[in-house]
Amino acid sequence: MSRKTIITCAVTGAVHTPSMSDYLPVTPEEIAEQSIAAAEAGAAVLHLHARDPKDGRPTPDAAVFDQFVPKIASATNAIINITTGGSTRMTLDERLSYPLLAKPELCSLNVGSMNFAFHKAAKGIKNWKHDWEKPFIEGTEDLIFRNTFVDMKSVLSRLGDAHGTRFEFECYDVGHLYNLAHLVDEGLVKGPLFLQCVLGILGGLSADAENLFLMRSTADRLFGRDGYEFSVLGAGRHQTGLATMGAVMGGHVRVGLEDSLYLGRGKLAQTCASQVTKIRGILEELSLEIATPNEARSILGTKGADKVGF
Repeated sequence: MSRKTIITCAVTGAVHTPSMSDYLPVTPEEIAEQSIAAAEAGAAVLHLHARDPKDGRPTPDAAVFDQFVPKIASATNAIINITTGGSTRMTLDERLSYPLLAKPELCSLNVGSMNFAFHKAAKGIKNWKHDWEKPFIEGTEDLIFRNTFVDMKSVLSRLGDAHGTRFEFECYDVGHLYNLAHLVDEGLVKGPLFLQCVLGILGGLSADAENLFLMRSTADRLFGRDGYEFSVLGAGRHQTGLATMGAVMGGHVRVGLEDSLYLGRGKLAQTCASQVTKIRGILEELSLEIATPNEARSILGTKGADKVGF
């Protein structure tokens, strides 16, 4: 079963802004609609952020999450994965406000602090829909995403130990794998580990094939080939190519409008489901089997959809 490929769909995120694409889901209704369609297209895991319905800015507001998460859960069997990353402008307590209420099967967890810059994206936008967008994007040149060891231990304790939530460990660099290995050595994290190799963010490893091999070989040394499951996220135009490489190497894949706004060269993706359909078609052409949500639960060792708080 572990050889089946899990498709994760990251629906909206906290990087892209409404001026970048008219198709980016920002309201609770849009996020729910795109999530449900992505699950129907084959995504076994839905990775979710919230947006302020008024202007599309990232928000940690539990009341906003609550407008779409239960709706998605009632309409699909997909694993609901709630971010603990939020955005660079949120405190740890803000980022945990909804996960602690929702007690989901799966949460993302960035395995370290880092420069997380996408300020160059502002150069290509001439018409801004909202006043907050340009300073939000340009300001990332002087911001750090914070997750110290104390922060990570807090998340692991308050969510993992207290509520049985498992984690998508987001690793943007080789050092993040060593951070995770330290947490494993301290007895704070137990397998099966689910690593998300995130390549292509300024401040982390670039989206080069060699870096994917480096992440894979380093994880093998630290955890043993049978000690973890890994998935691959290529930012922007690298989404399809790196995901395909990762799947061929025995990993899982992540797509979605959080990670790339495009379906192909110069063609905006109108839905997350279109990206799921595209990568699913490629994987099936490669004779790889797509994991159902329940198969993904078995692979990742989650507690089950009947033990969540929504």
